[in-house]
Amino acid sequence: MELFLWWEEKVVPLPRNFSQRFFYKPKSTPDSNKMGNEDSAIKELLDSMAPITLEEMTGIKLMNRLDTKYVASKAQLVQLLKLVQDKYYVQETLERRIIPYLTTYYDTDDHLMYMMHHNKRARRMKVRVRTYVASELTFLEVKNKNNHARTKKKRIEVPSQDDFRGVEGVHELVQRKTGLDLDKLNAVVRNQFERVTLVNKGKTERLTIDFNIGFHNFETEHDHGTDELVIIELKRDGNVFSPVCNLLRDIHVHPTGFSKCCIGMALTDPALKQNNFKPKLRNLEKINGRRFIDHEL
Repeated sequence: MELFLWWEEKVVPLPRNFSQRFFYKPKSTPDSNKMGNEDSAIKELLDSMAPITLEEMTGIKLMNRLDTKYVASKAQLVQLLKLVQDKYYVQETLERRIIPYLTTYYDTDDHLMYMMHHNKRARRMKVRVRTYVASELTFLEVKNKNNHARTKKKRIEVPSQDDFRGVEGVHELVQRKTGLDLDKLNAVVRNQFERVTLVNKGKTERLTIDFNIGFHNFETEHDHGTDELVIIELKRDGNVFSPVCNLLRDIHVHPTGFSKCCIGMALTDPALKQNNFKPKLRNLEKINGRRFIDHEL
């Protein structure tokens, strides 16, 4: 049986070896037409930008990479894309500029990694299996953040979202980078989203832009969307000048932390401790202009 992911009004075939079912269809709301118009505007603006291939991007070496996250709305993303038209390339892969991603996060029974982030531990980690849907590639990835706010990622290619525990090296990677036993980690939350990658013409930075984000919680079986939410991440070489920083400030978008994994878990499991995430959850409702979180904050 062929499986599909749902993004707005289009379906994206999943790789044939993908067997774990997950659909997310955005709920119909009074703002649905507005979101559809914004998605169309985003696509048109991206189509008018000069492309850059993945092969051309391999020459971009960020030796001392500094990552900065921003949270915005789709309306602000439309503004940003108008401002960067002649300053940035857009990554094109297999003739696509908007690329679907699928990611499953793993944690312990007591949600150790979620709680490390919630409790604001400087050193924290995440274990995930990510499928790059367009290229049909799947990797087990371990991310570590140190007390200098630097993030490092190690990964091993695996056959599929379901079939990875028997791959050579994955148990050793997880043990070495987290001190945890992979066999004692369970799937907790899955997200799907669309990503756009921009590269400035000086090739000193990358900008990833994620939107149409949906979550499924394996423990509660709850699904949740994010509607207008856009997550922008600036990846640059140290503190070199970034033209996009001033542009983001001009449209009232400012740096802020945001974990798709943790916010997805908080949205779909009200039993989890989430006091320190409440400001971000309330901001999510502010971005959407309405209350849409299913539980009391």
